[in-house]
Amino acid sequence: MLPDLTQYMWIAWLVLALLFVIIELLTLEFTFLMLAAGALIGGLGVNLLGGPWWLQIATAAVLSALLLFTIRPLLLRALHKGDEPARTNVDALYGMGARALAPFVDGFGSVKLDNGETWTAKLTADAEPLGDSLDVGARMTVVTVLGATVEVSPVQAPTPGKDPLDG
Repeated sequence: MLPDLTQYMWIAWLVLALLFVIIELLTLEFTFLMLAAGALIGGLGVNLLGGPWWLQIATAAVLSALLLFTIRPLLLRALHKGDEPARTNVDALYGMGARALAPFVDGFGSVKLDNGETWTAKLTADAEPLGDSLDVGARMTVVTVLGATVEVSPVQAPTPGKDPLDG
């Protein structure tokens, strides 16, 4: 005669919940955390109340699905609240500071960006009259990226003796 293994079902629920928590620690997406909560509250809870095995599985499944579709989105939204997506590649260049490496001739020159990269540069249309007066090392800001060329605008140096906070 085979022993009744359903009396040890509580061990299976604990092992399953522990396995889900370990996987959650590796993924960090709250999916397996919701499954672990369903296993603990639904499966183990019904087991401790003396429910049959099929009711334990059904309750764990329903509770896990309920948590996945209700609580998980709220947790993810709270976790990513206020996060601005990190800008990468060319998008990270917009607004970056730069220094002129050589004098600009006819609106074209080269700059070294604050991230250490050297780029061919073109002055913006409103800054072209200043091109000949820009010294090597003049501060600039990247306005746009045009292929392998950045369009830059000179940064206005504060006038000596004038408070930059006074309009």
